[in-house]
Amino acid sequence: MMSRSYTNLLDLAEGNFAALGLAGGGARRRQGSFGLKRMSRVMTVPGTLSELDGEDESEPAATNSVASDAPSSLAADRMIVVSNQLPVVARRRPDGRGWSFSWDEDSLLLQLRDGIPDEMEVLFVGSLRADVPVAEQDEVSQALLDRFRCVPVFLPDHLNDRFYHGFCKRQLWPLFHYMLPFSSSASATTASSSPGNGRFDRSAWEAYVLANKFFFEKVVEVINPEDDYVWVHDYHLMVLPTFLRRRFNRLRIGFFLHSPFPSSEIYRTLPVREEILKALLNCDLIGFHTFDYARHFLSCCSRMLGIEYQSKRGYIGLDYFGRTVGIKIMPVGIHMGQLQSGLRLPDREWRLSELQQQFEGKTVLLGVDDMDIFKGINLKLLAFENMLRTHPKWQGRAVLVQIANPARGKGKDLETIQAEIEESCRRINGDFGQSGYSPVVFIDRDVSSVEKIAYYTIAECVVVTAVRDGMNLTPYEYIVCRQGAPGSESTSEVSGPKKSMLVVSEFIGCSPSLSGAIRVNPWNIEATAEGMNEAISMPEQEKQLRHEKHYRYVSSHDVAYWSRSFTQDLERACKDHFRRTCWGIGLGFGFRVVALDPHFTKLNIDSIVNAYEISESRAILLDYDGTLVPQTSINKPPSPEVVSTINTLCSDRRNIVFLVSGRDKDTLGEWFASCPKLGIAAEHGYFLRDEEWQTCTQALDFGWMEMAKPVMNLYTEATDGSSIETKESALVWHHQDADPGFGSSQAKELLDHLESVLANEPVTVKSGQFIVEVKPQGVSKGVVAERILASMKEGGKQADFVLCIGDDRSDEDMFENIADIMKRNMVAPRTPLFACTVGQKPSKAKFYLDDTFEVVTMLSALADATEPELETDSADELAASTSSLDIGDEQSESTDRPIGGS
Repeated sequence: MMSRSYTNLLDLAEGNFAALGLAGGGARRRQGSFGLKRMSRVMTVPGTLSELDGEDESEPAATNSVASDAPSSLAADRMIVVSNQLPVVARRRPDGRGWSFSWDEDSLLLQLRDGIPDEMEVLFVGSLRADVPVAEQDEVSQALLDRFRCVPVFLPDHLNDRFYHGFCKRQLWPLFHYMLPFSSSASATTASSSPGNGRFDRSAWEAYVLANKFFFEKVVEVINPEDDYVWVHDYHLMVLPTFLRRRFNRLRIGFFLHSPFPSSEIYRTLPVREEILKALLNCDLIGFHTFDYARHFLSCCSRMLGIEYQSKRGYIGLDYFGRTVGIKIMPVGIHMGQLQSGLRLPDREWRLSELQQQFEGKTVLLGVDDMDIFKGINLKLLAFENMLRTHPKWQGRAVLVQIANPARGKGKDLETIQAEIEESCRRINGDFGQSGYSPVVFIDRDVSSVEKIAYYTIAECVVVTAVRDGMNLTPYEYIVCRQGAPGSESTSEVSGPKKSMLVVSEFIGCSPSLSGAIRVNPWNIEATAEGMNEAISMPEQEKQLRHEKHYRYVSSHDVAYWSRSFTQDLERACKDHFRRTCWGIGLGFGFRVVALDPHFTKLNIDSIVNAYEISESRAILLDYDGTLVPQTSINKPPSPEVVSTINTLCSDRRNIVFLVSGRDKDTLGEWFASCPKLGIAAEHGYFLRDEEWQTCTQALDFGWMEMAKPVMNLYTEATDGSSIETKESALVWHHQDADPGFGSSQAKELLDHLESVLANEPVTVKSGQFIVEVKPQGVSKGVVAERILASMKEGGKQADFVLCIGDDRSDEDMFENIADIMKRNMVAPRTPLFACTVGQKPSKAKFYLDDTFEVVTMLSALADATEPELETDSADELAASTSSLDIGDEQSESTDRPIGGS
């Protein structure tokens, strides 16, 4: 069952406003629950899956149960799009009475509807870019819901300031753009002085969490968790998925990050790094613009959470407690229809004619950027200045038109950049300007879309020199404008073949998709200058070919394509949601949903004790590390309690007890010397201890070790923190103390290297948790389990009770073999088989116990049920039952991957 306990942080998010110094409780309550009254598809049943699973399906509440085995067919699927801002423009009416609303046609959220199936309703949840008085919020909410299918979130002003300006713009935005707060001076500035960043502010983080909680509550008002998809957008709402997953375990959630995701070396400086990563992993699909951003995210998951990704048939996924979290890489596109409509506007004609006259005989380079410290406008000006000086032929001919959209924030860094830009413009125009010629035309005002289209149309080249940008659609818009509207017969249209040129920074998201662009490092002024010169000096035919290539891509990969692709992948990622058993575990942002086989249940101690008491021939197979002692334990020898419990179990002549471990025989023999009746299978079963140690196979040639060890030595020398463990029958390369990313990469290389070198040897090469192991073929825990049960049958003591416990990949061999023994009549009919793994995780076992403490507790319960009168002082029973384990030439199937012949 989902835990009801919360960390202090989530307690605050539950409504403890006083702890944050916020008086927002009343405002939140006054927002009302308009959605519940107006919408018939509302989930109003709180609680967890386990609470709802027991409801009678004949009751009305069952129709809304989250625990239904399949999505409801009563209503069509619906997409709830959640973002910081709604795609709606709100304006106060001139008379001051009420509000007028209209769609924001430039909003990506509005445009993505084109890629969502027509039969799927779209509902928007987000805040309004308007200050709506509390008394009017219910009325505004109802109007937006009825007319626009929008659900507004109203944040108190002080909360919004600390959420948006305090954390989003002063912490996340700079960090995601590779800016670190090296001094505390920025912290002293006002909260609205974005994008300048300061030291981490815990109260701003708490405000961020609380604001996400506000969004969550609005989603809950209108959601039907069985039928709805939720698509969360951007860095403002990165912890929202945890709130949603905590309430609705099987909810289908997607997330798309529209900004860059920084490298792990930058991201790891964030004090709440793990909280955000774990929150995002509560999604089913996480989208990024480029592979670089996705790679950085995957690296962070590996280094900070120990989660490795897998790629299968073109899809990248992270296995997170039985759920596969998909990773989507797809750059967003532009809205072709909207842009082409702009190309047909009457205003474009006279504006285009005016600009052609103004720049007649000139080669126009164009920049269109926000006034932002990351856009590299001054770097562009310096590069253009360098081009004019290095290539004098362009003096008097080349013009850089720079459109700078007004700054959205303020701060010392931005003021410094603005002053530097103005100085550069004055210097360049002063040094290279002539009568009737200004090399730089700087436009720092709002430019209408039709005017911008006119500038795109006359520009020979667009230059983007952002030092870091999530996507940047300026090059896409330019390409479409240079192509012109289909069927247009404008008299002012650029004549001749369509052509365009791009000089783009390699640090922007659209760069990888524009293979014909000239990519530059904007910090390298000289190289950027040469890129500009190359672009405008290129032969016309080459310009045309590059333009055609770009236009084919941009026109086919528009915003509808992006939206459709993400929606389809989200549907694919969620296809098994209602067929799997799910439950929530963990506190605070450590909360996650475990998704497992429906038949996977916790081992009930009373049940296993009852089965134990009525059985006559029992097989008990125990792993050691991670099963009897914790994996993280420094003191590895068994505790006195474990030794006593094992001796008690071994004293019953109806029990065959074996310790099946990967450890070497000398260590196990020393630790369990006081357990003479305990059978031990060391090194995954290569060695067996009865009265004496013996090998489980014929004498083998270990010449392969001389081939494998030099290879391992190479990787050990090259990988700091790695080591080699030499066993009598196996070699193990450990990399748990190495750099996570490098160690994992080296392990994959070593695996391939060893497979190649040992291709003709009778060995198996396998990877495990921080290891690469080479061992003889036919040696595995699964084979040992099978041989023990076979020997019991041959000795006339066919098992009627089987208990097998382990915690890692090597134990899965045992679980797999035990699951099949009933079909092969190796045990008595109706034998209870207790294959049990340690920890709640995907496994071939049917049962689990939470930790080693529960394992020892369960074994102690079995020991208490042992009948004293059946004890014997002789070890003959064990010897008789296991005497046939020396199999010689007997062949058994191994579940490991064979490398060579046997």
